[in-house]
Amino acid sequence: MKRVLTLVLSLVMLVSLTACGGGSDNQTDQAGKSDEDVTVINFFHRWPNEPRNTFFNELVAEFEKQHPNVKIKVDKVLNDPYKEKLRVLVSSDDLPDVFVSWSDSFAENIVSSGKVKVIDDLYKEDPEWASNIMESQIKPFQFDGKTYGAPLTIDGKAFFYNKDIFKENNLEVPTTFEELVDVLAKLKANGYESPIIEGLSDAWAISHYLGTMNQRMLDPDVINKDYNPATGEFTDPAYVKVLEKFKILTDYMGTVATAIDHETARNMFASGEVPIVYMQFAEIKMVEDAGDINFGFFDFPKFAEGKGNPTALTGAPEGFMLGINAPKEAEEFFKFIISKENAFRFTKECGQFTALKGAVTEENTTKQSLEAYDVIMKASATAPWFDNAVNIRIADVFMRGGQSLAIGEMTPEEIMEKVQLEATKLREANN
Repeated sequence: MKRVLTLVLSLVMLVSLTACGGGSDNQTDQAGKSDEDVTVINFFHRWPNEPRNTFFNELVAEFEKQHPNVKIKVDKVLNDPYKEKLRVLVSSDDLPDVFVSWSDSFAENIVSSGKVKVIDDLYKEDPEWASNIMESQIKPFQFDGKTYGAPLTIDGKAFFYNKDIFKENNLEVPTTFEELVDVLAKLKANGYESPIIEGLSDAWAISHYLGTMNQRMLDPDVINKDYNPATGEFTDPAYVKVLEKFKILTDYMGTVATAIDHETARNMFASGEVPIVYMQFAEIKMVEDAGDINFGFFDFPKFAEGKGNPTALTGAPEGFMLGINAPKEAEEFFKFIISKENAFRFTKECGQFTALKGAVTEENTTKQSLEAYDVIMKASATAPWFDNAVNIRIADVFMRGGQSLAIGEMTPEEIMEKVQLEATKLREANN
C-alpha cells in the first residue's frame, strides 16, 4: 500500500511540474504551438493617434486570426520622431520587417542603406494584387530600375478656408499671392488677429510651405540641380524671395503660431476661430469631425514673378517597405495592408485617399472629399513634400531657419547662407 501511495504521489508531482512548464524544453501557447512554430513580424508605423491607430490595430488582429502561426509586434510614433527612429534603426541593422515610408528622396535614402527588400517579384508573382495599384504612384518608390515599396495613400495640399467668413467679409478666393495677402489684410482689419494660422513648432509644416513656394517661384531646371545633393548650390536669389514671402504670411499668423503644433492650428480652424489654414486633403475628415463649419479649399496662389508650374499640386504617395530579411509571412501582411478591400476601409474609417484603383467612392467618403480627390487626380503635375524632395540636412536648415525667421531671429539671407554651406558639404561628399 505504501508503495502504491508513493507511486501515485510521484505521478501527481510529475503532472504538476509538466502543467507549470517545468517538464518541457519548449514553451507552448494555448493552442499547443511552440515558440519555434510562431513567426514574429516587426511592424513599425507613424500613426499612434486616432482613428489610424485603431484601424491598424484591427488589421493586425485580423491578420493574426487568419494566420495563427504569426505574431505581429507593433511599434508606432508620430511624424518627426518616426523619421528619427527609422534612421537609427537603419544605422543599427535593425530595420523592421514592415514599415511606413514616404516616397521620393526619403525612400531613396533608406534604400541606399542596402537594407530594404526589392519587391519586383512580389508584383510579378501576384498580378491580381498588383493590378489594383495606380502605376503612377509606384514610380516614386522605384530607384535604379528596381521597386522597393508599394503606395497606400495619396494626398495633396491646399488652403482650407471658411466660406461663411469669406461671404461675411465680401472676399473672393485669391488666385495670386498678392490677392492672398490682400485677403489677409482685410480679415485682420475686420478683427481677425490671426487670419491665417499654422503650428510652426512642427518643422515639417514649414517645409510644406517652402516646398510649394519654391516650386511656384523657381525655374524647374534650378530646382532639379539644387535638389540633387551632388550638384546643389542654392544660390538663385529666388530662394530669398520665397523666404521673404513666407515671412509675410507668418506675420499674419500672430505670436501664437510659433507656440502651437499643426493639430492645434487645425482645431482652431475647425472651431471657426481662424479663417484660413494650409492643410492636406487627408485632414478633411478631421475638420469635419472636430467642428461644424462650411469650408472649401483653394490651391496655393501663383507668384507674378514665378517661373515654376502654377498648377502643380504639392503631395506624394506614402506607403510601405520591407526589411531585407523580412520573412514570407511579412510579405503577405504587406499585401494584406495594401489591398483594395482594406484601402476602401482606410478611406472610410480614416478619411484618407488611397492609391488603390476604385477604392475611393461616394460609398466611403463625403462629397467634399470626392471634390478634393478629383483635384488630386486632375493635377497637371505633383511636387513631393519638400523634406522628402531634398537631402534631410538641407531640409533641416530650411525648416529650422523658417522657425527663426518667423520670430525675427534670422533673415532670409542668413538662412540661405547656412543652406549654401550645407549644400557645399553635400557636393563634396558626393563628388
